[in-house]
Amino acid sequence: MSVTKNEAPPNLERIESLIRTIADFPSPGILFRDLTPVLADPAGFEAVLSAFEKICAADRPEAIVAIEARGFLFGAPLAARLRVPLIPVRKAGKLPFQVRKVSYALEYGTAELEMHTDALAHGTRALVVDDVLATGGTAVAAAELVRSLGGTVSAFAFVVELPGLGGAARLREAGESGLVHSLVQY
Repeated sequence: MSVTKNEAPPNLERIESLIRTIADFPSPGILFRDLTPVLADPAGFEAVLSAFEKICAADRPEAIVAIEARGFLFGAPLAARLRVPLIPVRKAGKLPFQVRKVSYALEYGTAELEMHTDALAHGTRALVVDDVLATGGTAVAAAELVRSLGGTVSAFAFVVELPGLGGAARLREAGESGLVHSLVQY
C-alpha cells in the first residue's frame, strides 16, 4: 500500500516538485531521482517528515531502522520526533560492535548489510526507512536483519518508489507482510 495523493498531506505536491530528475546518471539510460533539493528546502523536508509521522501514527513502530546512507537523513529526525530508537543498517565493515550480516544480490554481484546484534529487543516493531524503493533488494535485506534479531517489520516508508522496477512486489515475494508506503511514485 502506498500513500496516494488523496491520502497524503497537502505538501505532497511540494515534495514532488522539489525532486530533480537527472538523465543518464550514474550511467546512460538511467533517470536519477535526486532528493537533495528536498533536503535543502525546509518546508519540503518538513513535509516528508510529517508524512512519515502520519504513517507512524497508525503503525506505532517501536524503532526506526534506517538504511545507509540516505535513509539516515529521513530516519534520524523521524526517530527523534517519535522518541524511539534509531537503528542504523550499514554496509559491511562500518559498525564497530558485534554485527549480524546479510548478503543480497545486486544487478551485477552481491553486497552485504550489517546491524549491531544488540540493536533490537525481541519482538520490537520496526519501521524500515529509506529514500528510494527501486528493486527492493536492500529493503528485503534490512527486513531480514530485523527478523534475524527477533524483531518484526511493521511497515516500510520510502520518499520515492519506482514501481516499474518491482520493489514492492519483491518485498511481498520475500514474505514481508508490512505495508509499503511511498510518498511519490515515478
